[in-house]
Amino acid sequence: MTEEYKTLSIGDKAPEFTGVDQDNNPISLNQYKGKKVVLYFYPKDNTPGCTAEACDLRDNYERFIAEGYAVIGVSADSVASHKKFAEKQNLPFPLIADTDRNILLAYNAYGEKKLYGKVSMGILRKTYIINEDGIITDIIEKVKTKEHTKQILG
Repeated sequence: MTEEYKTLSIGDKAPEFTGVDQDNNPISLNQYKGKKVVLYFYPKDNTPGCTAEACDLRDNYERFIAEGYAVIGVSADSVASHKKFAEKQNLPFPLIADTDRNILLAYNAYGEKKLYGKVSMGILRKTYIINEDGIITDIIEKVKTKEHTKQILG
């Protein structure tokens, strides 16, 4: 990738994106204008941490809706993988299949990771909270997968 992405900070305009979800529906940030958005990035469908995180968000989905939030998950998995994951875990929110990693890169959610001392490139677990005007109001980089709702809504 030759394209340079700037580091995002609280107060920045959230980068616009378009992708497709597990049902092949086009999803863009633009269609959520006037709504708060929880945009969460996760490494892989059907892995223990990612499942715990998705299920925590699912179990608290009514709270998110009541507080005016839309929830959107993003990973580099395929539409088919997302479909199986969403059906198996009964997820009520869209999962974007960012197979070309454009959204991941725009949101600095792809990069160097360290696991057991080994450095590799991969998807960084990260969540952006975006307000009704498309401005980033929070960035959660140390995601607690089983308590993610608490980190977002307090």
